Amino acid sequence: MNILRQRAGLTILALAFARSALCADAPSAPGPSGAPPSPLQQQVAATERAFAKTMADRDLAAFGRFVSKEAVFMSGGKPLRGRQQVIDGWRKLYDGAAAPFSWESEKVEVLESGRLALSSGPVHDRSGKLVATFTSIWRLEAPGTWHIIFDSGCEVCARCADH
Repeated sequence: MNILRQRAGLTILALAFARSALCADAPSAPGPSGAPPSPLQQQVAATERAFAKTMADRDLAAFGRFVSKEAVFMSGGKPLRGRQQVIDGWRKLYDGAAAPFSWESEKVEVLESGRLALSSGPVHDRSGKLVATFTSIWRLEAPGTWHIIFDSGCEVCARCADH
């Protein structure tokens, strides 16, 4: 069972990183049914907004509370592994009075099991210019408590940044 869990996690990670490696030039379109987001999608989107608010609020301690103990954040060429390494790696981004960037989810998908979710969307610099996209994988670790387990960003190509 543990091997199956690891394989499922690696598959999701690979899909998330493949998606973030593509320079997405347009927001995701609604599904064919045009159905509103499910309660779990809304919950993950709200969690992502609260996570992003930690950057705006300059609150590194709050940021750390969203990060799973076994998280992997792709940062440059070197992955940051575990909550403490992620916090330490992001510490410099929380220095100073103004946030260096902001992000928001445009798309949230949740597995049928309701245990894993993908969130993705734009990253803007201080002036509001689109500079990157992000992809995050969230895991439900306790009732109503989502923690980020994988995170990756992709700089936006020049063609995409002009839109």
